[in-house]
Amino acid sequence: MKGHIRARGPGAWELKFDVQSDTGERKTRYVTFRGGKREAQKKLTELLDQVNKGSFIDPSKTTLAEFLDRWEGWAATQVSAKTLERYKELLKHHVRPRLGTRAIQKLRTVDFAELYGALQAPKPEGAGLAPRTVGHVHRLLHRVFGHAVKWSVIGSNPITAAEPPRVQRTEIEILAPGEIRAVVEALRDRPLYPVAVIGLATGMRRGEIAALRWADIDFDAGRVRVERSLEQTNAGLSFKAPKTKAGRRSISIPPSIVAELRDHWRRQQEQRLAHGLGKAGADDLVVPRPDGSIWPPDSLTSDWARTLRMLKLPKVTLHALRHTHVSQLIAAGLDVVTVSRRIGHANPTVTLNVYAHLFGNTDERAAEAVETALAGVLAG
Repeated sequence: MKGHIRARGPGAWELKFDVQSDTGERKTRYVTFRGGKREAQKKLTELLDQVNKGSFIDPSKTTLAEFLDRWEGWAATQVSAKTLERYKELLKHHVRPRLGTRAIQKLRTVDFAELYGALQAPKPEGAGLAPRTVGHVHRLLHRVFGHAVKWSVIGSNPITAAEPPRVQRTEIEILAPGEIRAVVEALRDRPLYPVAVIGLATGMRRGEIAALRWADIDFDAGRVRVERSLEQTNAGLSFKAPKTKAGRRSISIPPSIVAELRDHWRRQQEQRLAHGLGKAGADDLVVPRPDGSIWPPDSLTSDWARTLRMLKLPKVTLHALRHTHVSQLIAAGLDVVTVSRRIGHANPTVTLNVYAHLFGNTDERAAEAVETALAGVLAG
């Protein structure tokens, strides 16, 4: 396939060449180039090479904001309502105002390096964001521009070479044995008591606990099934299936926890009858609000913090129950695959990224295992 160069003025050239559409139709393309004739010829050769390889991207004036409109429409059918809400907030407040009017094909890696700097800069000049939040923006943009490449809007992903700010890793919250005892004993006979027991015994997420039904508990087998989660967005509350296959799981619980849940079931029946609600059915919630209504996840978190503050208990978050459960599993010697499956991570790598520091002394234990295996052989 050939192309032509035509002078358009001092230092300006028109590059003309043909491309073939997906339907087989041949179309002529024109690209303006500024520079010397030799450089223009080199650019035309590059374009023709892209056409022959099928990697040529048609020039477009589509702005980033216009592409984001299309991408958000696609994301609405691919991610949960909560995730989409978070994506839109990040793009609306931190990306669209600064880069939205720019042509997506003209954005380069340096533009995003400048964006990350501006987002971290103190207000009012910058956004005053924490490095962790800027990291969320970076990962979202990497996904957005990855689709722009896949959809042949741009030729390469400029975010790949962009470096998000480093985030200082903070220690995860884990309750010490004394703190576990203090929290559980202080919450006994309070609405949040079963939340603490279930969280510590299963490592379930707050939305999973809020969505748990009596039908999901098999008292005889000593198992809790995680079949759904309660999602809270600006649009309201909704029950949804786990976002990954690993999220739908069955968790074994010891006899002591089975006994606690049986006691909780009996107390709940008494409370319901006292309020004229009737006996709880299989689809009723294990942990509703005291009035029997759904306990929204955000309210569950705020009620937890307020109750611990009122009782002058250690300042620990609701999510610390999950971390504490995992730490107990690791301390008991369970392998990362088993831990990952129990807590519903998509794969063990996710578990390691969060809890790697808890798998301590593994090298020393490995040496002991080698000693046990080879001592008799070497002695001979």
